[in-house]
Amino acid sequence: MTNFFVLSLGGSLVSLADGLNIDFLKKFKKLIEKRVEMGDKFIIVVGGGFLARDSIKEASRLSSNISSDEKDWIGISATHLNANIVKAIFGNLSHFKLVDNPYVKVKTKKPLIFSGGYLPGNSSDFVSVLLAKTYGAKEIINMSNIDYVYDKDPKKYPEAKKIENISWREFLSIVGDKWAPGLNSPFDPIASKLCKAEKKKVVVLNGSNIVNLNNYFLNKKFKGTEIYD
Repeated sequence: MTNFFVLSLGGSLVSLADGLNIDFLKKFKKLIEKRVEMGDKFIIVVGGGFLARDSIKEASRLSSNISSDEKDWIGISATHLNANIVKAIFGNLSHFKLVDNPYVKVKTKKPLIFSGGYLPGNSSDFVSVLLAKTYGAKEIINMSNIDYVYDKDPKKYPEAKKIENISWREFLSIVGDKWAPGLNSPFDPIASKLCKAEKKKVVVLNGSNIVNLNNYFLNKKFKGTEIYD
């Protein structure tokens, strides 16, 4: 049986401050190739992560007149670089180019389709929801750098409580409802609003834990947060 997955791959998993996250990329490649051998297909939307946030920050140091749209374009460029890197390591399994328009289906027989950001005003998370809508996928797997969604920032509040299941209304009350270039959130608020409207489910999990990700693929018990209505 062919399974179809939409992955929102956090850019912080792809590239670190000192270069590519080689260890993660090797493990991720091995798992996805194994799933493809079993007949699965994937749309993988790659974020900008450190590269996007650092580039926006450094550009802002050079000029105080950089508009929000320009910052977004910098971030989008970072997502495209990260996405092209990940696409390249899968070779012939990948469609030959990144998605141009998430509203239009790509005509390909390849099992892997890659995308980065699309337009200013939203994130790669938003693109993953658009692609899920275009391809009829009911859920998105958000590969982040956290094990769960928490009721508050666990880095600031040690007493923060993990959440395993949450509604979109409750989730939006935690993350807010506005997008900003370089925003670091478990899932983009604008994308979250679209998920709520389209009745899509999002699974937030720590993408660096490849065994846990595979447990999800196998319908086994896994660490993560399921967001749905």
